[in-house]
Amino acid sequence: MPRKIYLETFGCQMNVLDSELILGQLRAHGYETVEDRDMADVVIFNTCSVRQHAEQKVWSRLGELRGRKAADPGLVIGVIGCMAERDGVNIFRKYPHVDVLCGPGELDQLPALLHNATVGATVAAAVTAGQPRQRQVALMGAAVRRSRTLDAAEDRLELLDLSRSISPSDDSAQAYVRITRGCNKFCTYCVVPYTRGPEVHRPPQNVIDEVKRLSDAGVREVTLLGQTINHYAYRHGDGRTTTFGQLLYQIHESVPSLPRLRFVTSFPRDFTDEALAAMRDCPRICRYLHAPAQHGSDRILKMMNRGYTVGEYREFLARARTFMPDIAIASDFIVGFPTETEEDFAATMDLTRESRFKNSFIFKYSPRPGTVAIDRFVDDVPEDVKRRRNRELLAVQQEVSAQLNQEMIGKTVEVMVEGQSKLLAARTGGNVELGWAPKPSPDTIQLVSRTRGDQIVVFDGSADLKGSFVNLRITDARSMTLFGTMEENFAFVP
Repeated sequence: MPRKIYLETFGCQMNVLDSELILGQLRAHGYETVEDRDMADVVIFNTCSVRQHAEQKVWSRLGELRGRKAADPGLVIGVIGCMAERDGVNIFRKYPHVDVLCGPGELDQLPALLHNATVGATVAAAVTAGQPRQRQVALMGAAVRRSRTLDAAEDRLELLDLSRSISPSDDSAQAYVRITRGCNKFCTYCVVPYTRGPEVHRPPQNVIDEVKRLSDAGVREVTLLGQTINHYAYRHGDGRTTTFGQLLYQIHESVPSLPRLRFVTSFPRDFTDEALAAMRDCPRICRYLHAPAQHGSDRILKMMNRGYTVGEYREFLARARTFMPDIAIASDFIVGFPTETEEDFAATMDLTRESRFKNSFIFKYSPRPGTVAIDRFVDDVPEDVKRRRNRELLAVQQEVSAQLNQEMIGKTVEVMVEGQSKLLAARTGGNVELGWAPKPSPDTIQLVSRTRGDQIVVFDGSADLKGSFVNLRITDARSMTLFGTMEENFAFVP
């Protein structure tokens, strides 16, 4: 009987993709995935170290499993990803019931680690009840440097990407494709360069082939992934370099069957005109940028080691909008960074108002173990001040987002239907109030869809529209959501 595995993912899109690749590999080794953790023989947590909240969830999950492990010694528990890399064997000391640790640079070894842990557990249980289990560890180590342009045959992680299982039976309309791993930026608040290592860029033909296989399997929207994706630069053996802009052109031309191509996350500095021109010239590339500003104060940006000024960030936005006046831009901000004054915070508020971001992801600063900031700066902004600034900045962004969405009312937009909405809409007097009220009509459900500019649009339609493209007329708007009705004439995109 196949062993049943439950895998829960925390953090960014890169972790989501890692989990998809891992599950595909484990299925090939005979594992069966389950949605109920209590039904699993193997429980894996793919972890994130960027935000404290995500870490706390993992610690809570591990605590919840302590009793079950005592009752069922055959259960295998694994921690993979950034927390495993950063905390290493200290996780074993805090949670002795954990069996497997695997960093993001060694995920190709996970099937062997799980096999060894399972065999070790069987032997230990057969010999002496309560005997220490055989623990398995595969951690990359922060000091490991890997070539930026390793040949695919020598790069185990490249082989993990290439081994991806793709089938039309997956019924997936969206997919992620990694084009670069790691990060060379060393922002003082961030642990990613230490957990994922330096930038490694995948060969362009491997990326193109993967996108084509996904498109052939029915995927309609591919999102390219990279920690600082616009820094992609693959150096060929003959001295040529494929830039990020060139890669965008090549994918667009080589896979004409793919209706949509987008990418995240962009680093504001060094975003080239070539890449902006590719977005402008290639109609199937979505005109959307996620380009975190992080702060509106030059002094704080310097402490963060972001490598640009607020003026340079504003110039980048102006340049992007010159190429594409209709481009949608999203940002990230950190409030309460060490020494942040009210004047510094006001500068962030001003930048948010002026920049007219589609949305912003706003976080309170929390010292992260392993970062430069935790050793170099005192976390001197009180927690209540952080919370207040977080609320105030969120309110400003919601006001901007609401204005932008209001401007969409009456327009017709093309959307891709992602599936049933988790929130049902109860309409009263022409207004839309989000809630959990049941739908009155059995023939339609509330669907959620996405524009090329990454705006969320909710509308009523048939469940079989999932994965298709339809035209919607926007009828109402909130700060985070648009509401629409289907136009009479629309076409499915094959």
